[in-house]
Amino acid sequence: MKYRKLGTTGEQLSALGLGCMGMSFAYGPTDDKESVATLEKALDLGINFWDTADMYGNGINEELLSKVLVPNRDKVFIATKFGFRFKDGIAGPSSAAGTYFDGSPAWIKVAVEQSLKRLKIDTIDLYYAHRVDPNVPIEETVGAMADLVKEGKVRYLGLSEASAASIRKAHAVHPIAAVQSEYSLLSRDVESNILTTTRELRISLVPYSPLARGLVTNTLNIETFADDDFRRTLPRYQQQNIDNNNRLIKEFSKIALNKECTPAQLALAWVLAQGNDIIPIPGTKKRIYLEENAEAVNLNLTAAELMEIEQLIVQYPVIGERYSEEAMKMVNH
Repeated sequence: MKYRKLGTTGEQLSALGLGCMGMSFAYGPTDDKESVATLEKALDLGINFWDTADMYGNGINEELLSKVLVPNRDKVFIATKFGFRFKDGIAGPSSAAGTYFDGSPAWIKVAVEQSLKRLKIDTIDLYYAHRVDPNVPIEETVGAMADLVKEGKVRYLGLSEASAASIRKAHAVHPIAAVQSEYSLLSRDVESNILTTTRELRISLVPYSPLARGLVTNTLNIETFADDDFRRTLPRYQQQNIDNNNRLIKEFSKIALNKECTPAQLALAWVLAQGNDIIPIPGTKKRIYLEENAEAVNLNLTAAELMEIEQLIVQYPVIGERYSEEAMKMVNH
């Protein structure tokens, strides 16, 4: 495994982290035994940057990770997130009825204690605000998060799906080590001004869904998705969009074939090639895909190959937003 520095902290994180959401939430049936084996395999591969959140399975994901995290605490840099709450007490996608966001200082004090208890640790390495609460000044949210650093409950602070303006305001209150946003071949919104801002402030960008929720792997068929797989609700997977998007991915797969790698590996190599300040966290719940993804750090793309990929995106521009209309209202605040 290769490693990259987290912002200005000096922390060395695996160039590919591990997104753990799918082990407990949103992507159909779960298998805790295989998930634990996947976490253990991540340690074997040198993948030390693990990402979870309190909303993933309403805390279940944090509890699952604790089984491997606790006996290997010195080998894992753990990131979790707070803010989403459920009026009915049952976890669902961020756009589900009854879901709301709470970035208030009062809730932060409660949320961090719950996460620490579920993870069974004393200190969270990287604590993200999962979104920016439009009803609470970001300065207040980050001020409360900064108190957690002073108390030793959190080491570094992060934001997720924040606007450039919010990143600047937050960073002025307390150094922000990482900004997590969706970023992949098919989701490039951050390139407009968020990436410019993080680079100016020397903040790491942590792309989630760098495989576009599996779309770039050229292995998916929406008809086979479980009923509770939240991708069924995403515009890119709807019938009016999927045909065009599949054409794009089939052409992309040809480039991967010529490169003698899988489409997933090529897609991750593309994200990694966008800068050493970028640390993607592809999610998986199976060892076989974890091992496949890890090989992407050894792929070097030439200028010609990068240009070929760009031209393909221009020829087959992706159709459909990355989230539902309701969920899109919660990003870029």
